[in-house]
Amino acid sequence: MTATLAALRKSRRLSQLELSLRTGVSQRHLSCIETGRARAGRETLVALLDALGATLEERNQALLAAGYAPAHAERSLDAPEMAPVRAALAQLLDAHDPMPALVLDGEYNVVMANAGLARLLGLLGLPAQVMLSQPLNLLRAVFAPDGLRSLCVNEAELCGELWARASREAEHLPRLRVLLDELRPSLRPRGAAEASGLPVLALRLRAADGRTLSFFSAFTSFGTPLDITLASLKVEHLFPSDEATRAAVADAV
Repeated sequence: MTATLAALRKSRRLSQLELSLRTGVSQRHLSCIETGRARAGRETLVALLDALGATLEERNQALLAAGYAPAHAERSLDAPEMAPVRAALAQLLDAHDPMPALVLDGEYNVVMANAGLARLLGLLGLPAQVMLSQPLNLLRAVFAPDGLRSLCVNEAELCGELWARASREAEHLPRLRVLLDELRPSLRPRGAAEASGLPVLALRLRAADGRTLSFFSAFTSFGTPLDITLASLKVEHLFPSDEATRAAVADAV
């Protein structure tokens, strides 16, 4: 726990004095906690973690290292008690059909998807049934050699933003950091990103018939989750950027 609290503070680029002022814990006492000369009470530790904006997983790790019970569960999405969550996610996905939508966990594994995603993969000439019948990781699918990025008209823009987003999230997700380290050798040198003119991230894909399909994405997440698995989930909705794309996806139904 000693190193954990110090590491969390340093990762947020906060000095002991700044954290002390935020929490009312004296800088001297904070120094003693970080070096192991003093043990933080549970309430004090929680206050420090609140001030650091620690993720649920980081909170559990710090509490366990300090000898306290973890505060947050980590249930499998398949667990019986998560049935209402699965139903809510399915409703979000179905409501977005026929446009593509998918649910990603913290490591960018696709854990749920609607029929619109299979439809899009089909338009791209990809084996949708095979791809969605087995574990699919979005980062692997995009950044692997000859991956989905090869179908992107705006590859530099899309890959640059996706990698930057995942890198920010990986600061607090060790398992995601491991995946990014694995994929890093596959990164291509960034070219000049072509501006889309949209105030959101654009995604332009080459369809199997030569057409360009244009989308932009938006994310939905749970606002106040108390479960580690739930906190990591995000729903990505793809919206058509033009009428031609909307018609192409609708006609594929």
